[in-house]
Amino acid sequence: MATFHITLPSRGNGGRGTRPDFPAFVTDPRAAFGPFDHLAQAGRAAEIAAFDGALAPFDPYGEESLVVAAGLLRRSRWLRAVAGFHPGIATPVYAAKISASLQRFSGDRLDWWIDVDLDPAVARSQGDFLEGAARYERAEEFLTVAKGVWSEEGYTYEGRFYQVLAGGFLSPLAGRTFPRIHLSGTSKEALELSARHADVHVFDPEDDIEAAELPGVTYGLRLPVLARDDDDEAWRAARRLWSRAGGTAGAFPDPDPRTRLWGGFGPEGAGGRGGLVGSFETVAAGIRDYVDRGVGAFFLEAAPYIEETYRLGERLLPLLVKEDAHVR
Repeated sequence: MATFHITLPSRGNGGRGTRPDFPAFVTDPRAAFGPFDHLAQAGRAAEIAAFDGALAPFDPYGEESLVVAAGLLRRSRWLRAVAGFHPGIATPVYAAKISASLQRFSGDRLDWWIDVDLDPAVARSQGDFLEGAARYERAEEFLTVAKGVWSEEGYTYEGRFYQVLAGGFLSPLAGRTFPRIHLSGTSKEALELSARHADVHVFDPEDDIEAAELPGVTYGLRLPVLARDDDDEAWRAARRLWSRAGGTAGAFPDPDPRTRLWGGFGPEGAGGRGGLVGSFETVAAGIRDYVDRGVGAFFLEAAPYIEETYRLGERLLPLLVKEDAHVR
């Protein structure tokens, strides 16, 4: 059985940039529709389209993912929200308290995605100057302390990065379900951390999934997709995506003949991230290949978010349901 999540923007305008202002004498009706209204529509689309959940990824220059997740949970009835953040955002006690409150308000529908190994420049811009293995040591302590105060009254911990004396949650925060933990990375340190703490370990499409040995951990995949009625239409859309991002026609990449991944996805469009392009049937076949390789959770990425969420829910997910993939 596989579960399917849609990846939503951590910026309320969907990454469309700053909107131009109208002259002062023109009434601007856009003021009544703010960034969180756009995110609410994207989350509503995910729920209507029968996705299991929505990922609000960590974005150092976007809105705080836990706040975005709270908005998604408030506006939905059963959609799970996965909030991506790094351990340097707060103490594990405070992160756990925020999350326990969200679990209480949402019926335990919040999950965590911990981004451990940030790009050094990004980490420093966030006030985090840890490097190398110390990042994983801190993440280990972060998760240990968060789980400890969540489940034990009078919890005490003395570590390199965190100390707690007689902590722990009481009513009404006690007794909630701890968020499911998502981790990623292919280094030795990353896989060892997942073996001890992860519920889901998320890979990129190009990773050697079979080489990882994580008994009891669900394998996930973060996968860009571009699906249309037929392959030709999908590749025409891919060429438009490439062109809008500044890619030249002569440099348009061919899909990898072995993996069928097209390397034209990415933050700037022509950025080298691998994903699936093709008809809904072609993309479904590619996803089934990953299911056969042991992947049980998919985080699909497609833009524009609202339109593509409906499109994938209406045309792609039913093909996977027919193949016994489970979508709640």
